[in-house]
Amino acid sequence: MGILAFVEDRPTPKAVYNWRVYTCAAIASFASCMIGYDSAFIGTTLALPSFVAEFKFGEMDPGPLALTKSNIVSVYQAGAFFGSFFAYASSYFLGRRKSLFIFASVFILGAGLMLGANGQRGLGLIIGGRVLAGIGVGGASNMVPIYISELAPPAVRGRLVGIYELGWQIGGLVGFWINYGLQETMAPSHKQWIIPFAVQLIPAGMLLIGALWIKESPRWLFMKGRREEALRNLCWIRNLPADDLYIVEELAAIDAQIEHERIHVGPGFWKPFAALRQPKVLWRFFLGGMLFLFQNGSGINAINYYSPTVFKSIGITGTSTGFLTTGIFGVVKTVVTVIWLLWLIDRVGRRNLLMIGAAGGSLCMWFIGAYINLSNPTGKAPAGDAKLSSGGIAAIFFFYLWTAFYTPSWNGTPWVINSEMFSQNTRSLGQASAAANNWFWNFIISRFTPQMFLKMGYGVYFFFASLMIISIPFVYFLLPETKSIPLERMDELFEIKPVTKAHAAMMVKLREEEEEFRQAADGAGLTTMKTKTEEQEYV
Repeated sequence: MGILAFVEDRPTPKAVYNWRVYTCAAIASFASCMIGYDSAFIGTTLALPSFVAEFKFGEMDPGPLALTKSNIVSVYQAGAFFGSFFAYASSYFLGRRKSLFIFASVFILGAGLMLGANGQRGLGLIIGGRVLAGIGVGGASNMVPIYISELAPPAVRGRLVGIYELGWQIGGLVGFWINYGLQETMAPSHKQWIIPFAVQLIPAGMLLIGALWIKESPRWLFMKGRREEALRNLCWIRNLPADDLYIVEELAAIDAQIEHERIHVGPGFWKPFAALRQPKVLWRFFLGGMLFLFQNGSGINAINYYSPTVFKSIGITGTSTGFLTTGIFGVVKTVVTVIWLLWLIDRVGRRNLLMIGAAGGSLCMWFIGAYINLSNPTGKAPAGDAKLSSGGIAAIFFFYLWTAFYTPSWNGTPWVINSEMFSQNTRSLGQASAAANNWFWNFIISRFTPQMFLKMGYGVYFFFASLMIISIPFVYFLLPETKSIPLERMDELFEIKPVTKAHAAMMVKLREEEEEFRQAADGAGLTTMKTKTEEQEYV
């Protein structure tokens, strides 16, 4: 079995794995390029000498300065929190595609506001613009994983949703390196720090244009009763005719799931909220939220938003050296994300990646914290770009090793799981809850990281290491493996106990049902309407 081999839930025509589904996923993932870039560039921009001078950061005491920086960073997450819930309403009434267009427009408006800031006007336009940009990315972070998961064949769903994560890392890579380049090639000026703010408009504009081309989610159209358009879009995405057995079978499963949801949840905007009274539905909302608590508890967003502060705590000094070290961090994340996307997510599976990443990442954080405690590199106040000690070099090595453990596990995998584990009628609300949880914990980390480093020092690393350890039993005992399971069968997967054996049991059941279906289909002259009736029993 090769590196790109698929684990299929049923025999799948090669035409299904076509350029159309990958292109739709890639266009939608320009949204994650916006998010990744914005997460990465802000920390180093706040450290640019030109920005520091124009907004008089050098005249502030450490406490007020930390508060100012954390406010600039964290209002973005606050906006994203509310944007996640706004997206539930827009996706229900307008669909996935139009929602992406709307939230890209809101982001562009916010990014444009930031360009009007200067030393005389103060930070108000930057803070206001980041609130609007946050609303845009919050809505997009809800929509994109749902949209891609609803288009994707089960065998490559992890890979396709992983394109969203790859877009995040590509945007982050540009964000990490742009200020290093500006610092090295451009004299300090207003133009120097305004350029990274302007670059935000590029991925947002590409998403806005791309949203005019991509197809609406067939599953959303079926749910709204727009069957002809839904079937047309499904056939286009799968590159198969409507009478192909694969389309017939998929259509039957979608119809059966919609009927199941109509009976057990009910149609309507408010019905998914009422479904939260059902313990099995509420349980998945809890799991989705906890995944993002542990993701942010790994320390990733402390590093993303405050990388100069983080590297200074290890002993990296000098603006250029700090930016270079941050840029290498972005390169490592992007390279490992490609490996995760092409092979790990749909082969190793979600559960194993999360547990391995947490164990390895925790050990790295313990080492870094212990080094800072014993060596106190910031207390030595080295001059200029002084060389690191051997212990400092080891700490940097373990930092990059932490990156290699974290990236293919907790970085993108929670987004994949949340995009696939909810039923059709609760998927938008479930993803809204998951995205809001991500941005809530993101806000907490971004708001208090500067103060944590001031008060806790090396203890910050021990704090993150402890949370990573706690996540291991959470995943092992509570989270079933979801790879290769069709979206319409997630309800059944989460009902199988024990959790550790749920995936294997579900795959056996799927293969038995697939064999029965194809035997019945031989010579039966099935149509989509006939199959719809006969397949209700499968849900």
